[in-house]
Amino acid sequence: MYFITPVSANIRYVKEMSRRPDPTRKPELLAQILDYLLDKPLASLTFRSAASALGVSTYTLVYQFGTRAELVSDIVRAISARQTFIEERLAATAGTLDAYYDGLEESWQWTLDPRNRQLQRLEFEASMLEAIEPDVHNFSRGLYASWLRVGREALESFGLTPDDAAIEARIMVDAFYGLQYDLVVNGDESGSTAAFERLIEHHRERVEALALGRQPV
Repeated sequence: MYFITPVSANIRYVKEMSRRPDPTRKPELLAQILDYLLDKPLASLTFRSAASALGVSTYTLVYQFGTRAELVSDIVRAISARQTFIEERLAATAGTLDAYYDGLEESWQWTLDPRNRQLQRLEFEASMLEAIEPDVHNFSRGLYASWLRVGREALESFGLTPDDAAIEARIMVDAFYGLQYDLVVNGDESGSTAAFERLIEHHRERVEALALGRQPV
């Protein structure tokens, strides 16, 4: 007895594996997956559901992303691409408080966009999945650590001691995430923006005092 189907499947597999990878294919698929998830929970995402929505085979997604955990990491990385821009901005204008706070303002403005707010929701959901499966997902923790590093290095460049820079960076990062969470959950744009502006005001006063060697009021 001969089984033709498995052989045919193997031939198809070998042919697809032998194709030259298209470097634009993965970013294109990732952008489509992000659009698909704008009104859906990240927990519902499977290769099968995404493939059906995108009109591609599940094999295509597995080939491009590997595992579901790797796909989730790619999703969170794409959502948080704004970090790269802010890091580059801080590096280009090192030593200026204006650049530091302008970067935070721009990141907040990013969050206010309705589409980006949904992307931020996905990032928060990914963080919760990571808390449950710390050995499977680690990108959110890495992103958080990177934000702390960027803030700490910037504040040290303004004259803060390493200890003060570490504390003030954590205050800003935690408060920023908290306000983004408030915005995503409650949708009160004016209220959360007013709180953000007050946060920036008080934080800058503290940083300027510490940079001059004074204890903030």
